[in-house]
Amino acid sequence: MVCERLRRTRADHGTLHVLRQGFEMLGLRRPIAMAQFKPALAMNAELQAKYAANRLRVVRQLRYSLHNENCLDLGLFVNGIPVATCEIKTDYTQAVEDAVLQYRKDRPPRVAGSNAVEPLLAFPQGALVHFALSNSAVRMTTKLEGFDTVFLPFDQGDAGAAGNPPNLQGYATDYLWKAVWARDSWLEILGRYIVPRKNDARQLVNTVFPRYHQLDATRAIVAAVRRDGPGDKYLIQHSAGSGKTNSIAWTAHFLADLHDADNRKVFDTVVVVSDRTVLDDQLQEAIMGFERTQGVVAVVKGEGASKSQELAEALAAGKKIVVCTLQTFPRALDKVRELAATEGKRFAVIADEAHSSQTNETAAKLKEVLSPTELAELEDGGEFDTEDLLAAQMQAKAAGKELGITFVAFTATPKDKTLQLFGTRPDPARPPADDNLPVPFHVYSMRQAIEEGFILDVLQNYTSYKVAFNLAHEGGTRYSEVDRETAMKGIMGWVRLHEYNIAQRVHIVVEHFRLHVAPLLGGQAKAMVVTASRKEAVRWQLAMRRYIAEHGYRIETLVAFSGEVEDPDSAPEPLAETSARMNPRLRGRGIREAFKGGDYAILLVANKFQTGFDEPLLCGMYVDKRLAGIQAVQTLSRLNRAHPGKDTTYVVDFVNDPDEVLAAFRVYHTTAELAGVSDPEQIYTLRAKLDGLGFYDSFEVDRVVEVVLRGKDQSALDRALVPVADRLIKRHAAAWRWTPGRANTSSSPAAPAAARCATSTRRRSTRSSRG
Repeated sequence: MVCERLRRTRADHGTLHVLRQGFEMLGLRRPIAMAQFKPALAMNAELQAKYAANRLRVVRQLRYSLHNENCLDLGLFVNGIPVATCEIKTDYTQAVEDAVLQYRKDRPPRVAGSNAVEPLLAFPQGALVHFALSNSAVRMTTKLEGFDTVFLPFDQGDAGAAGNPPNLQGYATDYLWKAVWARDSWLEILGRYIVPRKNDARQLVNTVFPRYHQLDATRAIVAAVRRDGPGDKYLIQHSAGSGKTNSIAWTAHFLADLHDADNRKVFDTVVVVSDRTVLDDQLQEAIMGFERTQGVVAVVKGEGASKSQELAEALAAGKKIVVCTLQTFPRALDKVRELAATEGKRFAVIADEAHSSQTNETAAKLKEVLSPTELAELEDGGEFDTEDLLAAQMQAKAAGKELGITFVAFTATPKDKTLQLFGTRPDPARPPADDNLPVPFHVYSMRQAIEEGFILDVLQNYTSYKVAFNLAHEGGTRYSEVDRETAMKGIMGWVRLHEYNIAQRVHIVVEHFRLHVAPLLGGQAKAMVVTASRKEAVRWQLAMRRYIAEHGYRIETLVAFSGEVEDPDSAPEPLAETSARMNPRLRGRGIREAFKGGDYAILLVANKFQTGFDEPLLCGMYVDKRLAGIQAVQTLSRLNRAHPGKDTTYVVDFVNDPDEVLAAFRVYHTTAELAGVSDPEQIYTLRAKLDGLGFYDSFEVDRVVEVVLRGKDQSALDRALVPVADRLIKRHAAAWRWTPGRANTSSSPAAPAAARCATSTRRRSTRSSRG
């Protein structure tokens, strides 16, 4: 009877619910607990004893079905409840992809030909996570769906790239069982990290298991604060596609519950600064998944004076987590400083990448930290971000060890001032210097996100207008008559263009969009036009709508800018983005909402939506604005969001130099590739050449031979082979690496895709943008 009630609770509410909440039975005053997770306080001896009593088991060659003889390589259990499965492959005979295929093909969650489920594999009553493991790579999924199953990388990363670094003590993937599956680590993941995901009907549809970099970063922050105490600053440089929302939710929850060695609460309140509307709900949902307590998260949403009062009350009342917007943050920080100074309260501030338009309250402070170019854009209706505001606030008032305020900043593309402000110096006792430069506390690079398939490489099809024009004439200035259709399809009419004016560029943009972008994603692909000012955006919109109407195209455009624009040449009255002449079919919707619908294909922007705007359907971008440094990265990265079927993007740049754009991206993303091919028929010639290069010695060769002849210890084979292979591959990659000032146009796979595309539109990278 007890087992049947347990089975039904798992089927109705899932394994995670049973582990964390137990299951109920008639006649019992409280649920039957199936696990005890580590309490935040170490003072309760009874809870500590229950935690120590948890029984974790690993079963090899686990036969899981009553309908076949299939078996899983490993099954992990907590107190008899299955929590994980694993299929293992060796790189010497198979690869991690074979384990993934085995799950998709041979491990269906339902029995073929019937409605019966496999209790160990079905969702939500089955294991919480399924791992595919090899010597060199780890993949994982939380929901098996046959061939539709999505596996995510669970690798450490290798020097900014995907994969795992060589391990001189064993397998490159032994961190999985030595660290992740270690008793305390594994129980913490089960008890605090896994997040249930529910639909609008509050039905459980999936769970979120942390990716390795999320696990590593959040644990590193907690360990540093526990070791050094409150008052330090931490910069987390995580690329788009890293899952920052979940990382922030976990960090907020862990810091809110953190206690020091004396069992004293480290922080009275954690303040989260974010304009992500989804973050509020995810924070609430995540916290409720950890604690069955209402009101631990306060979200400041009031307007005007009520917002300040709401914020002050939440902070004074000691709410565990307070979420506020970028606009509210200056008031929040002032209140935090006040309470820290007068009442000795301690706070953690987690700053997400957020963007907002100018306000009178922040304008004066921002002028102290923004460059003349940034100020000019701000005055033209542009946006400022969290980094700018934090820099202004920090310069204006003291904060840190003396007040016990800890700052954690999450950003994909930190500015120099952010690195100086939040970066970690190798030697904290010394001031910043050339040999003691501040660096991010934790990094998940753009390159790794691209190679792991979470974002796309937006430089893959980057084309400079000038380069395309010159290539159309093969470097000369002469014209030749060509068939119009051929010219339009080949170079979109560029051979007939001389001057850079809006009418000509509108022609290029619309025709390029029709021929190359619009057919993508089953006809749902969208594009963005980046203009240099609000006035130019107004004229672009009018010219584009006129051109589209004249040609009878069915393309709808939107224009986005802040405030009003006075342009007598365009209209006698001031124009706003809500004006009928600008966006006549908004019907009360905001620009974001309208563009996400199916009505609009092209969005024109002026100092707006260039940062902090996520639209996965964006596949094309047309740049008519000077972009320098980080602004180039942030703007072009609007294209990199992954979407089913999205494997390419297009950028046409009318203004910027390709080498400068590439240099900007290199700060955050390395484009070097690894490649190597061996020919079995020329093994002796190849051996002679390799011996002559001196990349290895006879001792290393003998060691490999000895291990192979012994034929028992694959870990020893990894220790012998991986260091040599890693050294060879990295030297090969370094030999092809592109250097500034010299465009490498080699057809070698190791030549950076971005450099090839920037120097020749006739060469298209064959490398998958998903790594």
